[in-house]
Amino acid sequence: MASPAPAAGAAYAANGGLTDRLLASANGHGADAKKPGHGARGKYWVASDKAERRAAKESGREDGRALLFRRYKVKGALLHPYRLLIIVRLIAVLLFFAWRIRHNKSDIMWFWTMSIVGDMWFGFSWLLNQLPKFNPVKTIPDLASLKRHSDLADGTSRLPGIDVFVTTADPIDEPVLYTMNCVLSILAVDYPVDRLACYLSDDSGALVLYEALVDVGKFAPLWVPFCRKYCIEPRAPESYFDMVAPPQAGRASQEFLDDYRRVQMEYDEFKVRLDKLPDAIRKRSDMYNSMRTAEATWMANGTQWPGTWIDPTENHRKGHHAPIAKVVLDHPNCGHSQPNAEGNLSISATDERLPMLVYVSRDKNPSYDHNKKAGALNAQLRASALLTNAQLVINFDCDHYINNSQALRSAVCFMLDQRDGDNTAFVQFPQRFDNVDPTDRYGNHNRVFFDGTMLALNGLQGPSYLGTGCMFRRLALYGIDPPHCRAENVTVEATRFGNSTLFLDSVSKSLNQERSATPPPPLDDTFLAEIERVATCSFDKGTDWGKGVGYIYDIATEDIVTGFRIHGQGWRSMYCTMEHDAFCGIAPINLTERLHQIVRWSGGSLEMFFSHNNPLIGGQRLQLLQRVSYLNMTIYPVTSIFIMIYSLSPVMWLIPDEVYIQRPFTRYVLYLLVIILMIHMIGWLEIKWAGITWLDYWRNEQFFMIGSTSAYPAAVLHMAVNLLTKKGIHFRVTSKQTTADTNDKYADLYDFRWVPMLVPTMAVLICNVGAIGVALGKTMVYIGTWTAAKKIHAALGLLFNLWIMFLLYPFALAIIGRWAKRPIILVVLLSVIFVLVALLYVGLHILLSSVIPF
Repeated sequence: MASPAPAAGAAYAANGGLTDRLLASANGHGADAKKPGHGARGKYWVASDKAERRAAKESGREDGRALLFRRYKVKGALLHPYRLLIIVRLIAVLLFFAWRIRHNKSDIMWFWTMSIVGDMWFGFSWLLNQLPKFNPVKTIPDLASLKRHSDLADGTSRLPGIDVFVTTADPIDEPVLYTMNCVLSILAVDYPVDRLACYLSDDSGALVLYEALVDVGKFAPLWVPFCRKYCIEPRAPESYFDMVAPPQAGRASQEFLDDYRRVQMEYDEFKVRLDKLPDAIRKRSDMYNSMRTAEATWMANGTQWPGTWIDPTENHRKGHHAPIAKVVLDHPNCGHSQPNAEGNLSISATDERLPMLVYVSRDKNPSYDHNKKAGALNAQLRASALLTNAQLVINFDCDHYINNSQALRSAVCFMLDQRDGDNTAFVQFPQRFDNVDPTDRYGNHNRVFFDGTMLALNGLQGPSYLGTGCMFRRLALYGIDPPHCRAENVTVEATRFGNSTLFLDSVSKSLNQERSATPPPPLDDTFLAEIERVATCSFDKGTDWGKGVGYIYDIATEDIVTGFRIHGQGWRSMYCTMEHDAFCGIAPINLTERLHQIVRWSGGSLEMFFSHNNPLIGGQRLQLLQRVSYLNMTIYPVTSIFIMIYSLSPVMWLIPDEVYIQRPFTRYVLYLLVIILMIHMIGWLEIKWAGITWLDYWRNEQFFMIGSTSAYPAAVLHMAVNLLTKKGIHFRVTSKQTTADTNDKYADLYDFRWVPMLVPTMAVLICNVGAIGVALGKTMVYIGTWTAAKKIHAALGLLFNLWIMFLLYPFALAIIGRWAKRPIILVVLLSVIFVLVALLYVGLHILLSSVIPF
């Protein structure tokens, strides 16, 4: 039976229970509240599928498989100038190169040669980034059409099954509360409960996560019906109670007020229980150990925990423990009673059933490479195949939650659409974050990428896989070709998928596209043992897992390369745009944590380039511009080498005589300024159709500069070491723990943690601060003797230094820590330093001029 929750909630609202739909979106809650570009279309977009819809209506296919999403393109009035400007700039760049080579005059020829190579790389890199953006496409799900297509009159549903994967690696770096809120939002999503299952993958094997999940199973029977009854948004309780304004008497019914207070009280108690879990487990284990003279960690039922123990021992420590599979909430169709909410919450008109909930911790052994997140996802993929074997799967990082209860239905719209739904391998959602500081100092929102680049790829073969918030077709993950190029008979071989009869049978069923919501077989010891066997670290050995099947191994960014492998087989993907953001998560707002994340991403991209998944040679069915986009994703960190060289060039201010990289210098700089100005004119047009702001664009430029002097060079160095030593990029879980300051939500922003990769950034900052000071000093000394041409040259050079300073402004704020709360302090501080350096230069000039004639 499909959940009647949406209908019940709508009926309640219609009867005056919620006069202003307070719970659905109070005060514009969420990361998407009235931000530019979040409208379904936007004023620069126009429908491009009118002919398709007209043809579908005339042919009567609306009675069969419907058109389940709308497609929009950028209006010609904006798109044509955008394309023209790209072509004009390309011609200008080529003419610029020709002029420089024809006028190969420089005071330092080796530096001129290096600058030519650098400029050519910049031009090539820009072209790779710009070519795939010629045809941006926005696709918006049609939920009303899906409802007509899938919801039957008898209350059942034709929607396909979905297995939801949540991955966590450490209960310390990834707080348990975040993970449990992610799970609760999944259990409460608007989707038929008999066609939904949630799997938590715990790579630490920690008992605290399993028992927290058991606690979720006790709180969910209260939270989930409450969400269904009142159409709660978002459905993660922490975000709901923290961000949505509390209801007030007179604006909501007394029934809702009573239920709200009851659920909030229960949630506060739930959080207290989570906080006490580590101590409770420790005390319980100490009690059992004192009676049995052992040093084990004990579960609440009096048995030893098979995973990681509090006091680690062999076979019971992080990185070395047995596989674990435990069903916390049984499938609603199994006939077993599910936990009911205690208390007096009135939910008689609401479906009280809960989706299946499973805890999985894969086998860990020091003798095997565990393949990081990709290995954990593949273990979940196999374990879920034995239990529910849903046609679709979606994965979340544990710090994300479902912000829009219609999110899963929205992704399904693309999978079931009559046009190319069968050939759609995955649907990627934008990533949004609700903990980022208001000014987005380190570009965490990354809207230039999520709202610009991804919409551009949506007009090609589709967006790349971005690691979280992505719904897959299970067959695509299994390495099966899309229907339009699939062989008649696909053989399911043990040498490819692994030696498990039950799993091989599940693959065969997936090939038959079975959509029926059948409950899993009886969960006896033999069946659970088989689930644990497919989650062992040795199951992959001698198979295609991690190569042509599942998520790809041996590369730090398993997401990009997995998407590349799927696109290379001929599948397409879709980018889902929604008015109310589908998912929200936590981003690292501390600079050091953010840069560690960037090192892993950029290092993984370089690893992909130097692997057999190189976009130049891999992916036989990849479209040309899609290949270009993947090539750009794999080589962009190399650009940092030339940026570093240019950023350190201001040391030439220290040379007494004028040194020119290119003659005639004035014309060279003017050409350069025109070319740079054209980049920002193109960027301005992208801002228009992407629906972002100038601040988003500017933050993207600033953080790229910071990354190009820290994280990207570190990734290039890691790659060089990797090629020599065969040691890959170290996988480091990005810490989600925040600085202990309950009075400041953004305390992490002001915590500067020094790491070696910041040395080049500091050197560039010092170099340019010193160069500006020396330039001022030279002006004071030589202003009376300089010709007009020299004054122009000095002004142009100083403009370059100031530009770098503006780009490094967020880094300078990070250095001064909590003083950055008042940016004027940085402005005054830099001004004082400029003056002091200038005076120092003047003093040294006067001192040395009496000894060394200039």
